[in-house]
Amino acid sequence: MKAVTNPRGAPIDYLRVSITDRCNLRCIYCMPPEGLTPAPHESILTYEEICMVVRVGVQCGIRKVRITGGEPLVRRNVLGCVTSLGQISGLQEVSMTTNGVSLCDFAADLRIAGVDRINISLDTLDREKFKRITRRDSLVSVLRGIDAVLRLGFEPVKINVVAMKGLNDDEIGAFGKLTIDRPLHVRFIEFMAVGGLAQRQSGLFFPAEAVKKRLETIGALEQAGRIRGNGPARYFSYRNALGTVGLISPLSNGFCEACNRLRLTADGNLRSCLLSDDEIDVKGPLRSGSSEKTIGDLFRQAVARKTYRHDTSCRNHRYMRSIGG
Repeated sequence: MKAVTNPRGAPIDYLRVSITDRCNLRCIYCMPPEGLTPAPHESILTYEEICMVVRVGVQCGIRKVRITGGEPLVRRNVLGCVTSLGQISGLQEVSMTTNGVSLCDFAADLRIAGVDRINISLDTLDREKFKRITRRDSLVSVLRGIDAVLRLGFEPVKINVVAMKGLNDDEIGAFGKLTIDRPLHVRFIEFMAVGGLAQRQSGLFFPAEAVKKRLETIGALEQAGRIRGNGPARYFSYRNALGTVGLISPLSNGFCEACNRLRLTADGNLRSCLLSDDEIDVKGPLRSGSSEKTIGDLFRQAVARKTYRHDTSCRNHRYMRSIGG
């Protein structure tokens, strides 16, 4: 199959694969206080189905896969999934984004199974605030997970921080300091109101440039080279620091024209954009016995429907945990 490119000719080579909508945290920007009912087991793609979609994706030019959730480490036999993905010819990298709660227990096995890189989502270093944001008391477990992946030599190790006004913007400097003595790459992501919580969360937006100003109170920032990975972050570092800080600004300084990714939801839909309700069903054709060529055509349709400006008026019907972030 011919490799897919966006309408401007840039290759689409990165697929984010959500393997579950379940999670062991209850973050305030992912779900309402009353929680959400997980999707029925039979509606979630099997690992065999995921691997078939990825194999077709590789034929269409996908070279890197990131496993996401929900929280991917809560799904049974996730290590088997990682191993199977790593055996797909032509796939160059398998990485994972996790909330880190179970990471200490899984880190060594993930390394053996073939995970190349780990991203950890962490929005606060304060235990009480962690409980308030996630509705769980698991900060100590996350910090142990970060220690474990550093000890095992994962490189790079990225910490994803959603910057939220009035909630964790007072910790931006503390996160920046983590990069001075440890090889951590802390990326600050602008808050995006997604799903049914959007109306309640309109006041949390904290722009990337304001984050940068907070970081500069710790010390002068220098432009840093690109860190290995697929993301759109702009990287900086403090003088002689072991790590970097990064800014991801999907709203204040959009990067849609450079977007190289598609998303596969746990229930089998291809999405061309996080902030769009537009989806293409892959599970239905897959379970009805469609050919690899037909699935490849669905990849091409998803790419052809990519837009190059976020629709900030979109009120996505899905919560973040069901999209895969």
